[in-house]
Amino acid sequence: MDNLIISCTTILFLSSIFLFLQSNATSTYNVLSFGAKPNGQTDATQPFLKAWSAACSSVQPATIYVPRGRYLIKAGTFRGPCKNRITLRIDGTLVAPLDYWAIGNSGYWLLFIQVNGISVIGGNLDAKGAAFWACRKSGNNCPVGARSITFNWANDIVISGLLSINSQLTHIVINSCNNVIVRNVSIIAPDQSPNTDGIHVQSSTGVTIINSRIKTGDDCISIGPGTRNLWMENILCGPGHGVSIGSLARNYEEDGVQNVTLVYSIFTGSDNGLRIKSWARSSTGFVTNINYRNIVMKYVDNPIIIDQNYCPNNQDCPGETSGVKISQVTYENIQGTSTTPVAMKFDCSPSNPCKGIQIKDIKLTYMNKKAQSFCKNVQGSKRGVILPDSCI
Repeated sequence: MDNLIISCTTILFLSSIFLFLQSNATSTYNVLSFGAKPNGQTDATQPFLKAWSAACSSVQPATIYVPRGRYLIKAGTFRGPCKNRITLRIDGTLVAPLDYWAIGNSGYWLLFIQVNGISVIGGNLDAKGAAFWACRKSGNNCPVGARSITFNWANDIVISGLLSINSQLTHIVINSCNNVIVRNVSIIAPDQSPNTDGIHVQSSTGVTIINSRIKTGDDCISIGPGTRNLWMENILCGPGHGVSIGSLARNYEEDGVQNVTLVYSIFTGSDNGLRIKSWARSSTGFVTNINYRNIVMKYVDNPIIIDQNYCPNNQDCPGETSGVKISQVTYENIQGTSTTPVAMKFDCSPSNPCKGIQIKDIKLTYMNKKAQSFCKNVQGSKRGVILPDSCI
């Protein structure tokens, strides 16, 4: 009887292990098995799309594996919904064609759309954007350009360990998504490369960006309308145009930006540091509950700036005042150096003054001297040591 009890117990134990392993089983799809060649010259777009189709149809969690090597990829759409979670694990490099027209007319290079539970782990993206930038600079007939990797209407996303270089336009786009983690990514493009924003977030909720290095020609992180509950931590920015909310008020009907936090980050040689910008146009938009804490500025042109008269190249500016309502913005423990005399600038709308601007423990200098501050149409409070002298 004892042996029978032991045998039954053993069977139940082994059965439970089998069920556990079965429930956690994954299917792996190696792109080489679908015909991809890791030589950087053979078009691997269709093999990648076939691997995606197989993974997307899997009832078990699936992994698409990209071994070491270089894979030539044209514009590709990886569409859901899928039957289970998918992990795209990249040990190699995805390279765009040398002819920028091959991806430049689509607006995107790699597009993930309506996918829930997608993880992109590791890998390098080389979009070879230099020829496209040269075309734009020359004023010739050029395509619209491509963003390197875009997530549209997707939820529960993880992007980890990715390196993106030389995107034609924005490197990473998060649009209309929920629950996104971006961690340990590196983004590199020359400081004069046009419109190469590092990470763009808009119409999304619950995005976290941590432990990432961004060196590019436009905003390190740009935050568009409809962004809520965005957390950014340990960001190294520069060169670039800083971390920017906006530009806003492009359209009259526009969602607001709220609950945005940036902490423990360093800006080095960037055009801006902490920037909120809107066009001087009528708008239903707003910016509220923004927190900047424990930030270091190293030779930054505009360390702290709110600009509600944003008008690059003085084009398409109707001469109105900004309707964007900015309120409850906190700057705390911001230290470092400015390359311009005005280290702290609040240029707010006369029809919608900035309200609830709080500055605490600010120490910004200009050429080892006292810097200046500028205030227009702003209301708020100060606490602690404030350098430059506060005009609030």
